[in-house]
Amino acid sequence: MSQEDPAGENYSTTVKRNQVLHWSWESELPLECAAHFIRMRSMVDDARIPKPGFWSNWSSWEEADAQNMLGHDPLFVFPKDKLVEEGSNVTICYVSRIHQDNISCYLEGVQIYGEQLDRSVSAFELKNVSFIREKGTNVFCKVDQGGVLGGIVLFVSKVLEEPKDFSCETQDLKTLTCTWDPGSDTGLTKQPSQSYTLFESFSGKKTLCKHRNWCDWQVAQDSQETYNFTLLAENYLRKRSVSILFNLTQRVHPMTPYNLLPKNVGATKATMTWKVHSIGNNSTLLCQLELLAEGKVIQQSNVSIKVNGEYLLSELEPDTEYVARVRCAYTNHFWKWSELISQKFNTAEAAPSEAPDVWRNLKMVSGHPTVSLFWKPLSKVHANGKILFYNVIVENLDKPSRFEVLSIPAPASSTELTLDQCSYQIHVTAHNSVGPSPASVIVVSGDPENEEVEKGRVNGTEDGFSVSWKPQSGDATGYVVEWCDGPQDLPCVLQWKNLGPNTTSTVISSGDFRPGVRYNFRIYGISTKRMAHLLEKKAGYLEELAPSDNPQVVMSKLTSHSFTLSWKDYSTESQPGFIQGYHVYLKPKAGEQCHPAFEKTVLPEDSVCCKYTIDNPEQKTFVVENLQPESVYEFIVTPYTSVGEGPLDAFTKVTTPDEYSHTLIHIILPMIFCILIVMIICYLKSQWLKEKCYPDSPNPYKSSVLSLIKSKENPHLTIMYVNDCVPDAIEVINKPEGSKIQFLGTRKSPTETEFTKPACLYLLPTEKNYSGPGPCICFENFTYNQAASDFASCGHFPVTPQAPPHQLGPLTSPENLLKALEQNYMNSLGEIPAGEANLNYVSQLASPTSGDKDSLPTNPPEPALCSEYKMQTAIPLGLASAPPSENSSLSSTTLLGQGEHCR
Repeated sequence: MSQEDPAGENYSTTVKRNQVLHWSWESELPLECAAHFIRMRSMVDDARIPKPGFWSNWSSWEEADAQNMLGHDPLFVFPKDKLVEEGSNVTICYVSRIHQDNISCYLEGVQIYGEQLDRSVSAFELKNVSFIREKGTNVFCKVDQGGVLGGIVLFVSKVLEEPKDFSCETQDLKTLTCTWDPGSDTGLTKQPSQSYTLFESFSGKKTLCKHRNWCDWQVAQDSQETYNFTLLAENYLRKRSVSILFNLTQRVHPMTPYNLLPKNVGATKATMTWKVHSIGNNSTLLCQLELLAEGKVIQQSNVSIKVNGEYLLSELEPDTEYVARVRCAYTNHFWKWSELISQKFNTAEAAPSEAPDVWRNLKMVSGHPTVSLFWKPLSKVHANGKILFYNVIVENLDKPSRFEVLSIPAPASSTELTLDQCSYQIHVTAHNSVGPSPASVIVVSGDPENEEVEKGRVNGTEDGFSVSWKPQSGDATGYVVEWCDGPQDLPCVLQWKNLGPNTTSTVISSGDFRPGVRYNFRIYGISTKRMAHLLEKKAGYLEELAPSDNPQVVMSKLTSHSFTLSWKDYSTESQPGFIQGYHVYLKPKAGEQCHPAFEKTVLPEDSVCCKYTIDNPEQKTFVVENLQPESVYEFIVTPYTSVGEGPLDAFTKVTTPDEYSHTLIHIILPMIFCILIVMIICYLKSQWLKEKCYPDSPNPYKSSVLSLIKSKENPHLTIMYVNDCVPDAIEVINKPEGSKIQFLGTRKSPTETEFTKPACLYLLPTEKNYSGPGPCICFENFTYNQAASDFASCGHFPVTPQAPPHQLGPLTSPENLLKALEQNYMNSLGEIPAGEANLNYVSQLASPTSGDKDSLPTNPPEPALCSEYKMQTAIPLGLASAPPSENSSLSSTTLLGQGEHCR
C-alpha cells in the first residue's frame, strides 16, 4: 500500500486485512502557522500482480488547523523547542493577534526577513543552521513600538558521526576490549549524548557500552575464536553503525612487563632482568630490549621468554648513564607491542683511556723562562669517570736525577712553571678514582723562541679560517696551530689544535670568532724529541670591516706654502680590517684647484674636496705642499681597508702664515733667547754686580761680627751705642797698613806719625796728675779719609776725676764729637776708593745696659779694667758672607798693649 502527500512523497508499508495504520507526519511549516489539508490514495505493489498497477481514487481532504487551539497572547512564535541537526533548513513563523505590520524577528540578535502569509502570520526560512551552544539558539520577534515580545529556542545538534578506528583486542585471551573514536558529542540540553551498543552476530549477544570510546566484552568459554562485532551509535535524530570481523588469537596485545632491574653492573657490562604476565597456557612472548644513551637507541636485542627475562649488555662506556627499556609481543601472531617499561642505571668508573691534550706558552719574566702549561679536559668518553686532579712531572734533561712533581686539583686546566736555561721534559696525566691516564709528554727549552719566521694572511669564511703551511721535511711528527679566541685588547684565551705529520692545512672554527676582529695564528712543528718550533705566523679576519675611527693626526712644520701631517701612533693591527693605506682629504679655499697629485672628489654633503691616496700602510707622514700664504685649509686623514674607509666626520682647520713671517721668526726668536740668557746671568750675578758697582753702607745692626763679640756675662749685649759710654780716645786711620798702636802714656808728635796721618781723638782727665788709665774709645775706620781733621792730629778733652763714671765726658760733648766725625766721614768719601775702607769700632767699656741706648742706670758700677774688648766692623758686601774669625779680627788692630788698661 502506498500513500502520497501533496509534495509527491510516498510511504510504503505492508498491510494486513482489517489492520489500522498510523502515520506520523511533520510539515515543514509549523501546523500553528497555517491550516493543513491532507488526502490519501493507494496502489497495490505486489509482484504477483502484473504491471502496471493502478492508483485508487483520492480520499476527501482532511483539515488540520492548530491556530484554533492558540491562546489569547498577542504574539506567538513557532515551532516550540524544535530539535534539528546542524546544516538543516528550518521554517519558523509568528502569529500576531494585534494585526500590526511593524513586527521584526531576530536570530541571535540579527534581524531576519521572511514572507507574510496573511495579515497576522509571517514565515521565515532559516537555511543551513549551525550549532551555537548546547542550550540552543534564540529566535524572538517583537513589535517595534508596543514592546510586545515573543520567541522560541531552536535546538541545533551536531551531526552524529560514524565511529572511527573501531578495533578489538585482548591482553589475556579472557577479555576483549573494543575501542573507537566517537567523533563530536551531539549532547544538548534537550538531547543526551549519543549512545553506543556492541552487538556480536555469531553469539547474538549485545551490550550497552558505558563509555563513549571503549567497551569490554567477556570472551566465551566455549573456545569461540572468531567474532563479528557491530557497533551502533544513535541519538534522537539518527543512527550510525560500523562492523568488524577478527580471530581472537590474532588480536593479542600483551600487558606491560614489570620488575625491570639491572644487576652485576661493571664499567663495560650490565645484566638486565624483568618479568611478564602469562597469556594462556605456556604461551611464549617475544620481548625487545633497547639500550639508550643521551636519548638515542644504541643497542637493540630480541629475547623469547615465557615468564622471566634476562639479558647481558656489553660494550658499555665507563661512568655513563644508560636507560634500558623492554616491551613484549605475542609470539604466535604478532599484533602489537606491549607498553614500554624503562629503567636507568650507571656503569662504574675506569681509568682514563686517553692522554690529555697539552700545550705550552713560553715567555721571559724578570730574565727567567716561564712556561704557561695548558691542557684540555678529557671528553666524557675518555675520562671514564670524574677527573680529580692532574699530575705534572717536570724532569730536567740536563740533570736527569732532578725532577719535580706537581698535583693540580681539577677542574684547573693550566699552571705556570719557572725554569732555568736547561731543557725540560714535562709529563701530564689525568687521575680519577680508579687510576691515571696515559701521559702526555712535551719538551721545552729555556732558550727564547725564534720569532723571525714567515708571515702571511688567511681569509675567513662562514666555516672559519682555512690555515695552510709548508710541509716540513725530516723529523716532524706533527703540527700544532695556536690562536686566541678573543680580540687582541682582551686577555688571551689560548686555543690550539693538534694535527698529524702528513697534514699541511686545516680549518679553524670557533663560535667565539667575530667579524672585524683580527686573529693571529702560529704554526708549530713538533720534532721527534717532542720539542715545538715556530714555523709560520698567519693573521686574518673572519670578515673585514671598514675602520670605525681615524688616526690622531699631528700637524707640524707649518709654512706659508706647506705643512706636515703625522700619525705615527696609529696602530694598524687593532683595526677591524687590514689597513691598505690612507686617504688625505684637503679642502682648499674657494676657487683654488687641486694639486696634480690630488684627485678631485665630492664628499657626501656635496662639498668638493681634494683627495690623495697613500697606498703604503706603513707610511704615516705626509707633506701637504703648494699652498697659498694666508689661506685657510681643512684636512682629514682616513685609513681604508678592502671594505671601505674611515668616517669623514671632523675636518681640522689650518691657516698658512704670511710668506715672510718665518724669516722674522728666525730673527726674533734668537734675539729673545739671547736677551733671556743675559737677564738670567745678571740675575744670578746680581750680588756680585752690587758689590762692584754700588756697595751698601755698613750697618752695625746687620753686621756678621756681632756673633764674635757676645759677652759671656751678658749674652744679650749686641751693639754699644755712643750715648751709652764715655769715650776717652778716638783713633781714625785711613789705611789698614798704616794702623798704629796708640798708647795713652806715649803720645807721639804729629811729625812722627805724619807718614800714616792717624786721626786720633783722646779723651783725657782734667787733672794733670792723673796717671791711671781713663775711659777711652778707639775707632779704627778705613772708610774715612781722616778723622776729626778739625782737631788736628790729636785733641785733648779733660775730664774730672772726681766725677762719677757715668758723668765722665770729653770737653766736647759726644754729640758734637759725632757731628765732627760725621763731617769728616763725608769729606773722606770722595777721596778713598771703594773697597779700601774699613771701619772698626773698638770700645774699652761695655755698654751699661743690654743695648738700651735711651736709659742708663742711676748708680752704675765702677768702670773695670778693659779686660774684654768689643769690636764692630763694617765689612764690604763681598766679605759680609764670611764673617772674620776671632783671630783675624784681633790681629788687624791691637787695642791695648800689655799691661795697659782703660777705666
